[in-house]
Amino acid sequence: MAENRHQSLGLSDEQVLDMYRTMLMARKIDERMWLLNRSGKIPFVISCQGQEAAQVGASFALDREKDYVAPYYRDMGVVLAFGMTAQDLMLSGFAKAEDPNSGGRQMPGHFGQKKNRILSGSSPVTTQVPHAVGVALASKMEKKDIVSLVTLGEGSSNQGDFHEGLNFAGVHKLPVITMVENNKYAISVPQEKQIASKNVSDRAVGYGMPGFTVDGNDPLAVYEAVKAAADRARNGEGPTLIETVSYRLTPHSSDDDDRTYREREEVEEAKKKDSLITFKKYLQDAGVLTEDKEKEMEEELTKIINDATDYAENAPYAEPESALKYVYAENE
Repeated sequence: MAENRHQSLGLSDEQVLDMYRTMLMARKIDERMWLLNRSGKIPFVISCQGQEAAQVGASFALDREKDYVAPYYRDMGVVLAFGMTAQDLMLSGFAKAEDPNSGGRQMPGHFGQKKNRILSGSSPVTTQVPHAVGVALASKMEKKDIVSLVTLGEGSSNQGDFHEGLNFAGVHKLPVITMVENNKYAISVPQEKQIASKNVSDRAVGYGMPGFTVDGNDPLAVYEAVKAAADRARNGEGPTLIETVSYRLTPHSSDDDDRTYREREEVEEAKKKDSLITFKKYLQDAGVLTEDKEKEMEEELTKIINDATDYAENAPYAEPESALKYVYAENE
């Protein structure tokens, strides 16, 4: 039966509720950040809206106590699933000293948190791919049961780092999963002007690994694909390329006007497939998400995000003289 899909994948009712909660938390934090940006309180937003299902589905398929993730800048769902908090993300948005990613030195979306095994990202896109491959190489050399997941947009799959990283991973059969979150646009460039093949996953054969394209609006489909890839990696069978197809519901960033390159009708049509709507309906139909649970979840998340916003807005900025910290070696 369709309503029991999660059980057939080995997921409990509590786990899929937690998946939905994490997706909803990501969406609500993102929406709050847009309001803060438009009111002049935070400088920049680069949005996860429309991609939460892929991010959370993939994260739940990994061992979040030991596996590593190298997220790209839209991956709020990934970092929340791996242990970042709403307060962490708001501190980053406000560029405060307690920002766990960089102490307020980096733009939002440049995630990194050692305690949760989130590899630090940087502004040049796709540089995280060789880093994740490096973690996988270390895992194999040290004979550790560790898988690394790297995420990126389909535009990034045209960069040299993608080719070098996947080729190296394929040659050495490394336990790394590359997940391309295909949201149809590399800033303003549509997929058909970026990629000659039908799917990004078609490239996998050239790297000697399996490639799969799945519905990025279905967290259970993504969970299933990533779980199978993780099992293969742990069994010594090497890397996997997974493409999740969804749609970016917002402009590229808070500095972008997407009306210049896509029709409003296209965006409105995509909103009908929004995973926050479709997965919610699945959980309701399966009897997992009741009205009372939904109301309780909404109230809980609203309080968490309000408290995180207030804390971050009132938190101190870094001291100006700390700007040179971590730049030069310091004598003890």
